[in-house]
Amino acid sequence: MVNTKGPRGIQSIEVGGQLLLALAHRGRPMALKDLAREAGMAPAKAHPYLVSFIKLGLVEQDGGSGPYGLGPLAMQLGLISLQQYDPVRLATPVIEELAVQLGHTVAIAVWGTHGPTIVRVAEGPTPVHVSMRHGTVMSLAGTASGRLFATWRAEEAAALGVPLPDTTTTETVRRDGLATSRDGVVPGVSAAAAPIFEASGRLVLALTAIGPSASFDTAPEGVLVGTLRDAAAQLSRRLGH
Repeated sequence: MVNTKGPRGIQSIEVGGQLLLALAHRGRPMALKDLAREAGMAPAKAHPYLVSFIKLGLVEQDGGSGPYGLGPLAMQLGLISLQQYDPVRLATPVIEELAVQLGHTVAIAVWGTHGPTIVRVAEGPTPVHVSMRHGTVMSLAGTASGRLFATWRAEEAAALGVPLPDTTTTETVRRDGLATSRDGVVPGVSAAAAPIFEASGRLVLALTAIGPSASFDTAPEGVLVGTLRDAAAQLSRRLGH
């Protein structure tokens, strides 16, 4: 008989792991009863797991009797994990999925020597595409990607000595959590760009969708923008933000 349930794991580790997930989710130390409740188990069951996690350094307890928080080994593992993540490599499979899901071209832009630069492109499934080439430098004032970087990397943008978006535009970008452009640099073409931040809070990538204005919804509350924003937020979390 074929095993369709996947490889067998160690149940006790998976159960105890719920405590670590709860601590990571809350992001702060928790009392035993609260932590146990969050992990879906009784305090008496949670306590032996926590004792073992403390011995390993995955968990620490304030003063030996206070709330439980993530320990030094957990912190070390997290830092090593961040060091192994290349933001562009991490985001590349995401833009492939988004292009199919949204039906539009999706690209990754990074901050380059001359400003926001396209480094990855995934074409959508529709017969009409707006082409973006690798290495294209995006206008800071006229494109969604440019407005994003001009907002969250303002000093570097200003140092380029090129036209910048006005204050109203950058305030709107901060308020909405992403940038849009409609019939900007190219008539009939619209775009939306969502920010991806690293652990320090620095903008490292722009996740940008672009397509014909007639079928491209730039409304902040729209499905397209919401999907793009959610994908960028998930990538930011994976980078430690």
